[in-house]
Amino acid sequence: MDGELALHLDSIQAPLNYLLPMTEKPYAYAYEPPPGRPQRSGAYAEQTVTIRNGRKAADRLSLDREGFVLRRHATDVVDFYDAAEVKRVYFAEVERLVLAETGAKRVVVFDHNLRNAALAQQGVKGLKQPVGRIHNDFTARSGPERARAELGAEADRWLEGRFALVNVWRPITGPVEDWPLALADASSIDAKDWVATDLIYPDRVGETYAVTHNPAHRWFYFPRMRRDEAILIKVYDSDTSRARFSAHTAFHEPSASPNAAPRESIEVRTIAQFG
Repeated sequence: MDGELALHLDSIQAPLNYLLPMTEKPYAYAYEPPPGRPQRSGAYAEQTVTIRNGRKAADRLSLDREGFVLRRHATDVVDFYDAAEVKRVYFAEVERLVLAETGAKRVVVFDHNLRNAALAQQGVKGLKQPVGRIHNDFTARSGPERARAELGAEADRWLEGRFALVNVWRPITGPVEDWPLALADASSIDAKDWVATDLIYPDRVGETYAVTHNPAHRWFYFPRMRRDEAILIKVYDSDTSRARFSAHTAFHEPSASPNAAPRESIEVRTIAQFG
């Protein structure tokens, strides 16, 4: 979004967690690390930034320019904590949404996460806490690697032309009172701000992007999101002429009540193939 236009939007000031510059490549374990090994390397520091209310500019946002959009999107899912229902009902809904929004020829869901801080702290299996560090889920290397691994024998057919990885993020309950998503306008991020980070699994090593601070970053959020709303986030695009990555993070909203309901959300990852 044009910087002058963004200046006229309502905004708040809030701290976001940026990676501090470092000489070695950072890493993070996606499971309990070996004894004596920290969960992640690198240090993060809060930077207070302006976060603009993207609702008033939602009709001017683009997946191919800013890297994210907000859409009204009703769902027939009754219980998002029912994995079978999510796969049976929600995956098809998400595939149709991404098809309509991107103009892709084919879309397939390949992963999803549920986030509920309160239940995750209680150790409920399969639930995660909101991620409070600025990141992007894939890199220029790991995007194609993950797509190829997920598509298997169909990879050559799917990936011969342009393809993109698009996340769909939705509140399970609403309105979201605290820890919403902040999203950075992709056109405001310099290539040097992205820092490739190893994501270590028991059987493989993936790669995500962390982000170092740059005052040029333009941040947006959509306050008090409801269950019938979804954010589409471009996390990889093979076309280098478009927005390829979208920096995002959960953040504590300064005006949130101390008694704010815990944020509950679901994010679904898709591969969109354009041919």
